[in-house]
Amino acid sequence: MENSRPAVVFFQRKARSVGNYSIEFIFDNVRKLLHDKIIATTVYSFYESRGLLKRLYNCLEAFRKQGDVNHVTGDINYIGLLLKGSKTIHTIHDCVFIVATTGIKRAILKYFWLTIPVRRSKFITAVSSATKNEILRHVHCHPDKIVVIPNAISTQFVSKLKPFNKLNPVILQVGAAHNKNISRLIEALKGISCTLHIVGKRNEQYEKLLQEHQIQYLYQWGLTDKEMIDKYAEADIITLVSTYEGFGMPILEAQATGRVVITSNILSMPEVAGDAACLVDPENIAGIRAGFMKIINDDDYRNHLIERGFENIKRFDPQRIAQQYLSLYQKTAFE
Repeated sequence: MENSRPAVVFFQRKARSVGNYSIEFIFDNVRKLLHDKIIATTVYSFYESRGLLKRLYNCLEAFRKQGDVNHVTGDINYIGLLLKGSKTIHTIHDCVFIVATTGIKRAILKYFWLTIPVRRSKFITAVSSATKNEILRHVHCHPDKIVVIPNAISTQFVSKLKPFNKLNPVILQVGAAHNKNISRLIEALKGISCTLHIVGKRNEQYEKLLQEHQIQYLYQWGLTDKEMIDKYAEADIITLVSTYEGFGMPILEAQATGRVVITSNILSMPEVAGDAACLVDPENIAGIRAGFMKIINDDDYRNHLIERGFENIKRFDPQRIAQQYLSLYQKTAFE
């Protein structure tokens, strides 16, 4: 039995041409690293997750393509509706759909994206302890059913050191959704000589605020993976002062590149950052500003965080993460 290779079917959402750069790396790496230990098949949903009929089709398609182990890798957890629960693992990245909705919509999302996956699965993997605790607040189950396996850092992100631009640092913000806290970030940067690069869809409100505060900025969207990696290399500071994150992959991508990080002191972000980032209260504009000023002006502090970042990413080594998934695959297939 120990020498058996379980047939693991990875169910992933329909591939997107842009956006969600980090999440798409994760299970590609797992499959590559376990190529001689599992028989891997990847099933991409035929439709994007929009509308009842398209989602039902995705559920039926998943039902027809089950394996020894069914791993729903996130975002489309509703497809667990028809999968064999004792042979299914769900990865849940966050519970933002509950935080961001109310009423009947929230009840429906909770039922199909949390309740059903938890009930109809052998294991749930949560990408952080913060996400595990959130799941347990919303759905009753034994805590041992939820296994924390963090996201692995992609091997495509490597150290690219460069002199820090103290006179006009480039500050990279990945994502422009509401939880990214862009308005407070802009307010905090008022009067600081810098250039803010935002990778995300353009937002007139943010642009107006940037112009009012005379902050140099650049908006970009639809970047390739390579272009995104280059953006980290070009930056001086990576910012993620979000009000909500299930994990916070830009923290690790920044640390692997050798960039200093400023991030929030709530939820998963301190867990991911370790002792290698400037932690701030995301609701305190003055505190965010003070964090940026310390990073820009205190060379020793900044360099210390960068050095600690290289140590921190060792916790998210792809080999280590892949072995944790392998253990669950074997338990699901053979126990």
